[in-house]
Amino acid sequence: MKPSFLPVIRELARCYQAFTHYSAAHIRELGLTPPQFDVISTLGNTPGMPLCKLAEKTLITKGTLTGVLDRLENKGLLKRIVPPENRRSFIAVLTPEGEKVFKEAFPAHGAYLEKRLGKLSAEELETIRSALEKLRETF
Repeated sequence: MKPSFLPVIRELARCYQAFTHYSAAHIRELGLTPPQFDVISTLGNTPGMPLCKLAEKTLITKGTLTGVLDRLENKGLLKRIVPPENRRSFIAVLTPEGEKVFKEAFPAHGAYLEKRLGKLSAEELETIRSALEKLRETF
């Protein structure tokens, strides 16, 4: 007999795959990869942040983050600044062009996601959020 949690794990994986497929397609239309969008969304409307904090706040591993930052820097959307008080670290900051991309892409992607998630009631969204939080806390 199968443990009762297996259907939950299966549905969670299917849900994540469906969301990722839907979301990533639009992000690519915006000219970014999902990790690049994640960095721009995290840095938007901030004075920038140290790379360690950026790694914590994004869904990107530290090893992958360097490559993502390199590509954003090559696109002219991000710069790395060495703070005078700690010359061994960097702060990632969006350039004016990066801020422009943030101001256009972030609301556009939010509206794109709302096309699907907006079909759910506020009560349904809260139930899902609460259940996901509870599931996360079990780990």
